[in-house]
Amino acid sequence: MLHRSLSNRNKWLYHLLPAVFWLLAIGGSLVPALPSLNTKLSTLNYYSGYWVAAIVLIIIVFIGRIKRHASSVEECFVMALFLGIASYWIPTVVFLTVPVWAYLIYRNLFSGRSFLATLLGYAVVAIWASIFILFGWIANPWAHFFALENALGWIPLGAILLAWLASTIVRQILRAR
Repeated sequence: MLHRSLSNRNKWLYHLLPAVFWLLAIGGSLVPALPSLNTKLSTLNYYSGYWVAAIVLIIIVFIGRIKRHASSVEECFVMALFLGIASYWIPTVVFLTVPVWAYLIYRNLFSGRSFLATLLGYAVVAIWASIFILFGWIANPWAHFFALENALGWIPLGAILLAWLASTIVRQILRAR
């Protein structure tokens, strides 16, 4: 009887704790946007962090579904395309390439072709962005790569990434029991 209740409790925790982490991330990332704290906040750069967070979550799902002993070339190309596009709003998001590469190396899925596919993905974005900037269709956000205004988008992005990481760890621990 005790074993059955423990298993039932783990099922509840398996579904409840990730939901709590996601709600805390969403609520915590919205606190800086409160009107009382919104005196110096650039709302465009802050709220664009949610778009970038959505793109990063799509990349995480896409990279996480690579099967064992498969090639990660296509996924690295798509990851570079998405992160390159997301870098229009938060230029420093391109640094998330390194943890993705580390994850792929850990799973023995990274190769020289994957590295070249990543570079090719960033090159495609750079070529199209330079054309758009040349014709004046978009502004150049990469001119001020480390600007403080661009860092505000990391608040929602970091909260969402921490919620994903915490929920993944909790689910792995509860699966192991």
